[in-house]
Amino acid sequence: MTTAALETGVGPMLRGWREQRRISQLELALRAGSSARHISFVETGRSRPSEEMVLRLAEHLDVPVRERNALLLAAGYAPHYAQTPLDDPSMSALREGMERLLRAYDPYPALVVDATYTVVAANRGMGMLLDGVAPHLLAPPVNAMRLTLHPEGLAPRIRNLPEWRGHLLEQMERQIALLRSDTLRELYEEVAAHPVPPAHSRPADAQQPGDATPRPGDAAQRRGDAAAHSTFPFALPLRIEHAGTVLSFVSTIATFNTPMDVTVSELAIETFLPADPETAKYLQSFMP
Repeated sequence: MTTAALETGVGPMLRGWREQRRISQLELALRAGSSARHISFVETGRSRPSEEMVLRLAEHLDVPVRERNALLLAAGYAPHYAQTPLDDPSMSALREGMERLLRAYDPYPALVVDATYTVVAANRGMGMLLDGVAPHLLAPPVNAMRLTLHPEGLAPRIRNLPEWRGHLLEQMERQIALLRSDTLRELYEEVAAHPVPPAHSRPADAQQPGDATPRPGDAAQRRGDAAAHSTFPFALPLRIEHAGTVLSFVSTIATFNTPMDVTVSELAIETFLPADPETAKYLQSFMP
């Protein structure tokens, strides 16, 4: 949270989260075991909520863990959730667990990113797709969005780039609204400014995405059109070329349940599932 946000006080901050969630004061009061009058007094600054009340309201508003700490600070309390570096010895079990999961998913691509899409870990399957990426994009810290959408990254090899780009930008917009991160907003503006590379020759059965930059309002239609031409019709595929072969994936994203640490709460594990038998066979033969 910015200093300006904290200076507004906990009341306006809670009101902002409530309005973002489209919940009335009465509904929030019923969920939190309070009264609409008390919620109103808290939001206007006439009443200072207890630490327990701040945490309870934050839970019912599904406020991210990092922002719960910001609410507590704005109310005059100490942060409740730690923010432990991932390389801290106390995180060893978590790191080992994620590494085992990534190894088990080979030869299919998988990676772990943090809240700003910095790559924390990746498996060999993911590394295989990075052939030909400019070295400066692979220098730590590697950023998954920059790596994907940069003209010297994966973008030229993504056959349905306008659709996939639109999907990624929408995902970032949701994260920005949720986390209110200046760093994330700057990253969004950077990658959104990259032009879509000109179309190149494609196999006869490859989808022709066109060269136009996608408009946010057309994202749902783009996903529907792409899915309609996919062997995986209920999800937008990532169609990417590797060594002359077009591979097709659908992605899943997993997060940790009930995290009690800011760092853990912002980790996401993304896995890429083959969307057709040909992709699965190719990966299995390429990485036995």
